[in-house]
Amino acid sequence: MALRGTFEGKSFVDPHVAGRLLDQVASKQEQPASVLTEKLSEREEDVLRLLARSFSNAEIAAQLHLAEGTARNHVGAVLEKLAVPDRTQAAIIAIQHGLDK
Repeated sequence: MALRGTFEGKSFVDPHVAGRLLDQVASKQEQPASVLTEKLSEREEDVLRLLARSFSNAEIAAQLHLAEGTARNHVGAVLEKLAVPDRTQAAIIAIQHGLDK
């Protein structure tokens, strides 16, 4: 299931790690979202908001009325611009900047 989900663009975090990860994210002060808006286009910011809510590529595509391949390209651009290796790290940054609401 995890492999299939990863192929579909979903993120998985080991339950033992998830609690510590959330504690770490929550303990950091929220930073202004304006720092990210300088790096990302409006569409990429929309994608990042959905990544922070654990949306898959297919779900992002449906929510933003895009083709799934286009959503995947936007996710890749977000990861590149934020200089992070995966969706989970991008989501952490989004949460730290209050984009998970």
